[in-house]
Amino acid sequence: MKFSQLKLTTPYLNLEPLFFDEVEPTPLKNPFLISVSHEAAKLLGVKDSLEMDEKLVDILNGTHKLEGSKTFAMCYAGHQFGYFVPRLGDGRAINLGKVNGFNLQLKGAGQTLYSRQGDGRAVLRSSIREYLISEAMHGLGIETSRALALIGSDTDVARERWEKGAIVLRLSPTWVRFGTFEYFNAKGEHQKVQTLADYVIEESFPHLKDVEGMYLKMYLSIVKNTATTIARWQSVGFNHGVMNTDNMAIDGRTIDYGPFAFLDDYEANYVCNHTDYDGRYSFNNQPSVAYWNLAQLAKALSSIVNYEMALSVLDKYFGFTYEKEYLSIMYKKMGLIEVDEKDIELFKWLLRALESATIDYTLFFRTLSHYDGDKKPLLEIAVFQTPLKEWLEAYDIRLQKEKISKQERHEKMLAINPKYILKNHILQEAIDKANDSDFSMIKDLLKVAHNPYLEHEELNHLTKPTPTRAKNIKLSCSS
Repeated sequence: MKFSQLKLTTPYLNLEPLFFDEVEPTPLKNPFLISVSHEAAKLLGVKDSLEMDEKLVDILNGTHKLEGSKTFAMCYAGHQFGYFVPRLGDGRAINLGKVNGFNLQLKGAGQTLYSRQGDGRAVLRSSIREYLISEAMHGLGIETSRALALIGSDTDVARERWEKGAIVLRLSPTWVRFGTFEYFNAKGEHQKVQTLADYVIEESFPHLKDVEGMYLKMYLSIVKNTATTIARWQSVGFNHGVMNTDNMAIDGRTIDYGPFAFLDDYEANYVCNHTDYDGRYSFNNQPSVAYWNLAQLAKALSSIVNYEMALSVLDKYFGFTYEKEYLSIMYKKMGLIEVDEKDIELFKWLLRALESATIDYTLFFRTLSHYDGDKKPLLEIAVFQTPLKEWLEAYDIRLQKEKISKQERHEKMLAINPKYILKNHILQEAIDKANDSDFSMIKDLLKVAHNPYLEHEELNHLTKPTPTRAKNIKLSCSS
């Protein structure tokens, strides 16, 4: 089946008009196809080549509609950097409809009712980043929205400087956010809170439909899913950068990639968003921010869920779920299979050693995956070797308790420690080339995004430590 032959439904439009605004996309000038993700296309049941679909660019540009499509923007509120904004909404994202369990959305498709003096556009720079990271996070085993295709254009867009406009077609099982519930609760529209909860259960938690206490159980599922996602972020060194409640998906997956970053050297308090002056969304703060956001969601649901009971669920399950998932992953990254109560101290020691050593986070764990007792390959990639050398001596003793062979340990570690991570300096190189109409690097990065644990010998240059001049790049929310 071709992509252009898909038939969409629009169940969100069955809700009352206050939930959305029907709006048409504003086409870009002279659009052209930059890249497609065949892996994402499979989710929709598309088997034919996307590049050969003559209507693909027109669909992304909003000049051709898929059968059944009715375009609309969704309304929501949100806490931005801790401060409540009563109405936000899709300011540059326009929904096309749903197929095969995925909601299709064009990001950068023009102004909507919720644009708030914005132009409704996304620029090539940020669109490349969102397109690639959506697929990369999936490749890393983290629940995320996906990206099917990216187009560029000759449309000029004003940001800090003039840039070219682009559109990403992204997919998600849901685009409902914590902030969607906050919007209706703040307006005192409690019936609509319940209507939205019913919709969310139908879309994201169908096993809870008509179950006794289903709204509290829905909240429990959101808590667990969110905790699991954050744990996986931390394990790969991912910093979202702008964890506002309007950027938190109700099913716990990662959405809305703005000023994100992966750690270069391990730095617990790293802040990737240069407008985050207080470090609210620093790498280390992400679990506590997720907890805070979930507490705001509990308030938003308080007309249908007992608030004290919801907080009890949050306190009981968030920390437990997060810690269980995070430590499980990190022990595997360290190659520890046997259970030892002292492993938690060895792990905490490792994080301190990594920060003191000044060492590339991803490269450390990938190199550790080949560790056979020779400390030299690991020490050579550290600026300060002593902290790491001392930890490795303790690690050698701990490995003696493992019963699996060295080869088996290496295989297990290589399967959980990615070789390829799309760090900011790598993405910036791809963006710089794209600005000169060279999109070849996007193809290479998409390849490693889909298979970050495999050996791609021809792309080994992407695994080198981040150059000092390019470390800890900070970005803005501008896109």
